[in-house]
Amino acid sequence: ENTGLQSQPPEEQNYGATAAHVGRGPFMSEARNGAAKRDYLVAAVLCYANLINFMDWFTVPGILLDIQKYFGLSDGDTGLLQTVFILCYMLAAPIFGYLGDRYNRKIILGAGIFFWSGVTLCSSFTNELYYWIFFLSRGLVGIGTASYSTVAPTIIADLFEEGKRTTMLSIFYIFIPVGSGLGYVLAAGMADVTGDWHWAFRVTPCMGGLALVLLILLVPHRTQRRTAAHRALSISGTIRVAAEKPGVQRTAKATWCQDVVSLAKNWSFVWSSLGLTAMAFVTGALGMWVPLFLYRAQVIQNIVPPCLQESCSSSNSLIFGGITIGTGILGVITGAEIARRLRKINNKADPLLCATSMFISALCLYVALMAAERNILSTFIFIALGELFLSVNWAVVTDILLYVVTPRRQSTAIALQILVSHLLGDAGSPYLIGVMSNAIQARHANSFRWSFWSMQYSFILCAFVGVFGGGFFLLTSFFIEEDRKEAER
Repeated sequence: ENTGLQSQPPEEQNYGATAAHVGRGPFMSEARNGAAKRDYLVAAVLCYANLINFMDWFTVPGILLDIQKYFGLSDGDTGLLQTVFILCYMLAAPIFGYLGDRYNRKIILGAGIFFWSGVTLCSSFTNELYYWIFFLSRGLVGIGTASYSTVAPTIIADLFEEGKRTTMLSIFYIFIPVGSGLGYVLAAGMADVTGDWHWAFRVTPCMGGLALVLLILLVPHRTQRRTAAHRALSISGTIRVAAEKPGVQRTAKATWCQDVVSLAKNWSFVWSSLGLTAMAFVTGALGMWVPLFLYRAQVIQNIVPPCLQESCSSSNSLIFGGITIGTGILGVITGAEIARRLRKINNKADPLLCATSMFISALCLYVALMAAERNILSTFIFIALGELFLSVNWAVVTDILLYVVTPRRQSTAIALQILVSHLLGDAGSPYLIGVMSNAIQARHANSFRWSFWSMQYSFILCAFVGVFGGGFFLLTSFFIEEDRKEAER
């Protein structure tokens, strides 16, 4: 076994760029190119499914005013609608993380896409008398979504080496804001065109069906966890020997509780997860309430009349969706590139970048809230800046997890991160903002101005949470070098 590995030239046992020299003949070069094309094709399918995932996620906020009027919901009940989705999503995530580390991930992905697409389609036929069915359907969609969000990033991490991995994860996470923004646009557009908001829930299931077909046809049945060295050795035909050598690929099984205990001792993982929790809190509240907040600001400025009919104007959802797409793409790309450059001169660059962007985002959001009563244009500008600096962190936070956690615990780590960030973040923030708004309105006269002020005062909480998030990322920087070395060992 040792001889099989030692017979390889030293350069072929390396990671990264030097591993690319494994196959020097025409046959090896062709095999390597074919494998690379397949990997990019698989990543493209996963990105497309991620796009649909977040389009479906943010369909409800895109037509929130219509849904609120249709079912006769208060602010608190409306916020609970998104909370039900997130709660089911986060509770299901650890289960799929456990399954993703131990069973075939292609089957898990396919089942999740099929389930959430079917439930979304069925929810579009809900009558106003059965609002509880609509709440239940959003919870079931959250379960299906968890199966995808937990497993898909780990497949991309397996397919690409460290340098390319950051780039591919950046592309994958670009589809979070793009899908979120398109969810607003799709929902508002379908409601305007058809005059019935139910049609907003009948497009993504069709797109999900296409994603399922592509997954079945293009994604390999076996998606094993491999390092760059393992991938290079497999091309040269010696992966079997490498897999048998102790220390090259450890297959000893640990219990889920052992994995959790190990992750709890990983301080970089703990603090970065709390930083992500603050991000989730802010993005959850913004994603749910910003279009309605902007509408109320426009009403008190006499820009738009109060909406009294069943179908309301969706212009704010369209604008906010466009802002989410643009700032998301720019933020993720910029964040990944800045992180890549700064890592060359500072090993703590990733958490420091996340901390800085969180502090700036919190400031921008506070200014946007204060300007909303008098200048709606300034509000749009500062909301866009706040979202831009939040988006800087998406790919960087995931990359931190992937290099401070050993590969065999990555699905579990992502699942736990999902659980914590949503439990303490966007699972409660939409509902909390809604309840605070209700409480403030209840103590004052019922008027359009107080409906705006109640939402404005409630939203200020997000700016303070953003500051706490920056502090958590600063704490991450104290441990990240040691934890990364430990993971590599």
